[in-house]
Formats: sequence, C-alpha cells, structure tokens
Amino acid sequence: MTSKNKKGLSIVMRAWSFFSSVTLAIVLIAVLALSSIVGTVIEQNAIKARNIQVISTFVGESMAPAAYRLLDALGFMDMYHSWWFLLLLCLLSLNLLVCSFDRLPRIWKLITDPIIPLKENVIRNLSIKREASVTATPEDVSKVVEDVIKAKGFLPNINKEEGGSLQVYGHKGAYSRLGVYVVHASILIIFLGAIIGVIWGFKGGLNLTEGSSSDVAYQYGTGKPIPLGFTIKCSWYETEFYGGSDMPKLFKSELSIHENGKEVLKKWIRVNDPLTYKGITFYQSSFGFNPNPTNSWFVFKVTAPGVTEELVWARKNQTFQIPGTQHSATVLDFSPALATDRQTGQLFTYAESMNNPAVKIQYATEKGVKVGWIWKRYPETGKLDEGISLEFMHYWGSQYTGLQVRKDPGVWLVYLGCILMSLALYVAFFMSHRKIWILVQAAPDNGTSTNILIGASAHKNKHSFQRDVDKMLSSIVTRLGGKD
Repeated sequence: MTSKNKKGLSIVMRAWSFFSSVTLAIVLIAVLALSSIVGTVIEQNAIKARNIQVISTFVGESMAPAAYRLLDALGFMDMYHSWWFLLLLCLLSLNLLVCSFDRLPRIWKLITDPIIPLKENVIRNLSIKREASVTATPEDVSKVVEDVIKAKGFLPNINKEEGGSLQVYGHKGAYSRLGVYVVHASILIIFLGAIIGVIWGFKGGLNLTEGSSSDVAYQYGTGKPIPLGFTIKCSWYETEFYGGSDMPKLFKSELSIHENGKEVLKKWIRVNDPLTYKGITFYQSSFGFNPNPTNSWFVFKVTAPGVTEELVWARKNQTFQIPGTQHSATVLDFSPALATDRQTGQLFTYAESMNNPAVKIQYATEKGVKVGWIWKRYPETGKLDEGISLEFMHYWGSQYTGLQVRKDPGVWLVYLGCILMSLALYVAFFMSHRKIWILVQAAPDNGTSTNILIGASAHKNKHSFQRDVDKMLSSIVTRLGGKD
C-alpha cells in the first residue's frame, strides 16, 4: 500500500471514529435541546413586536431590539426551517447510523452464533447458578428439565456427556438485542419526516369571510402567499355560546374545495376536526367580525299560521314580505353585541364582535307600524302579532373564519417512527437475550440420586431472569419429588 493510500485510509478511519463517538451524540443532543428551548421561548414566525417584548424580559427594553436582530440573523425567528437546525439533525442522523454500523457486527454475531454446551466449571462461574438433588435417573430428570424449559419458551438442546451425564441447554430472545438499533432507526425515521416537512411543507393562516374564497394561504410571520393548487371557500360560519354568557362553546365553518370550477369536497370543520385535501389541512383556529361588510345579508326564519317555516334573506334598509300574510318588515339597524343598561334601561353596544347580535326591525301591518329589536340568542323577542314569529338566524357575510393552514408531507413518517419507537423501547427495556445450561449427572455416592446444576445469563434484567430460574428449578424438583 502506498503512503498516499495509507494517508487516505487514516482520514477515513478518523472520520469514522469521530462520527461513531458517543460524545458527539451527547453534544449534538445537548445543542438541539438548548436551541429548542430558545425556539420555544421565542414564538416562531411571530410578529416582530411580540418577540421583542418577550426578549425584553430577559435583556431589558434597551437591549431587546439589538438582541432580536442578532437572534433573527441566526435564524431563531424561524428556527425549525434554518439551515443550521437541519444540519444538526443531519449530523445526529449520521452519528446514529455510524454508531449503529460500528457496533452491529459484534451484536449480530452474538445473536446468530449457535449456543453450545459448556464445561461444568464454566457453568459454575456464570452470573446465575442454582443446584439441587433429586431421586431419579439422569434420563428421567432430563425429560422433565426439557419439558420445563420448553414451557418457558426455550428451544432445548440435549448433549450426552461422558459418564452418563446429560446437559440440556437453550436460549431465547436473541433478537431483543436489536431493540436499541430499532430505536435508532425510529429516531432516523422521525428525523426524516421532520426534514421532509421542513423542506416541502409549510404553516400559514387564512381568514375567509362567509361567501369568500381563496387559492392561496399566507405564511406566518412573513405574510408570503403560498399557492394551494385549488380554491377553498367558506360558505357559512357559526358560533355557539354557553348559556347567556359571551364564552364560545363551539365555532365551526362550512368549507368547500373547488377545482376547475367544480366543487369536489365540502365539510363542516370544528376545533380538532379539520379538513384535509391533497395533503393540506385546514384547522379551525379563530373567528372574527367585519363591522363594514360589503356583501352581507340578514337571515330570518319566519313562522306564520298555515305556513311552514321559511328562511328569508334581506339586506339592511330592505323591506320584505312575511310569507302567507300581507305584513312586511324592514331591517333598520344592527348591533353585534346589544345589551340593556340596568340603571337607565337604554340599549347600547358593548363589544365589536358578534357576542350578542340583534337586529332592529320595523314591522308593518294594516293596523299600524311597530319597531323593535330581535336578539339572535333570545328567539322569543321575535314573536309578533297573530302567531307570527320572526327569528333572527344569522348575519351572513359579516363574520370571518380564521384558518390555520398546514402542509406536512413527512407527518406520516413521524407517526410511523413514534409507533416503531414505542415497540422498540418495550423490547429494549423489558426483553432480554436469555441463555440457560442445565447439567444433569448421577450423584457419585448414591446411584439413585441425580444432581442438577443450572447456570444462566441474561444481557439485561438479570434479577427477573433469576426469579424465572428459581421457578423452573422449583418446578423440576416438585415434579421429580426430590429435595432442593
């Protein structure tokens, strides 16, 4: 081999040694953990003012802007998409791969090497050993021993030795030694899923007023439009409150997907019940009210004698006919949150959101004209003369639904990795490679007695295996009627 080749081999070996180091794994995990703490404290893709306020609690208001600029330059405002975070994941993945390949041949040899009989002195030096004497021939003892260890999951082998001695031996759980490597594989799968999600996925938001649609979402923080590849439309939005309070109980949106001018999917979404289409998921995250809607309608449910319930749509200042009657109604005014002052009895609007919406109606009959407010929460306020009821159902087109839009093509790999890790951790912690040798030989001073020597080992959970060995020995002695 030339000097150049030797030098090249030396570089390769040094690189292999570096990436197979446990110290490197500890350092990388520590750096990832510390950076993740910073990424948790600093809200990712948030508006600048919000993070400056957070940073000011640590460095003071005067230093916060400079600290923000430094952290932003280092990529901490969008840390999980930064080049250095991806590099750390790749380095840790490489470290896991090299560590696994470096140690796997030795472990594989332990798994695949056949178990062989041992000398008596070797059995006596094993970490687990037990002895007993029974009144039975070695052949009878060996049959019982074989049955007992087979019942415990061992595949028994029998070796006849000189002097009429017998040795029954076997092992189980050899492949449990691979548990830690399956854990490594699951971590790599999770990392791969995360990297795919970072590179080809996105996380953004979208506000849609009832009746509006969009073919883009907007990336958090930057506001950059992200093409969806289809159009999403909000047809209806609805909020339900707890009793007479202003605390929302449920908010939901009716969304539909359109492609090539056709509706291909429709669904009501709620919190924790999103809509997913072509790998993009729309979550119900917020809602709001537009005080100056450009295309809004008041929706009423009309009930009159001899007339089934009927929905009527009307705009502000528009007069509409009460079905089945000669009466009419006109929408005069609207309040998103109407309340009555307890001291003066005057009506006032106490919020700009749709907490307690009410509409002012002018009701005209041949007997005259009446004016009053109808509250959405209190349908009894819409009861009119002659059994006519005008229930305020909705102010369509005035509310918007706030959607969180997310695409994560690697999420299924993350789920797969987590499931695989759970199984592998169970194997790694609760299963072990167990070996057992049982030497059966006639007692030298008594032709009717047989001595039993048990030696065993386990690469982990030794105390648990000791208990199993004690139970096996007790079962053998009991079945043969001997003394321990």
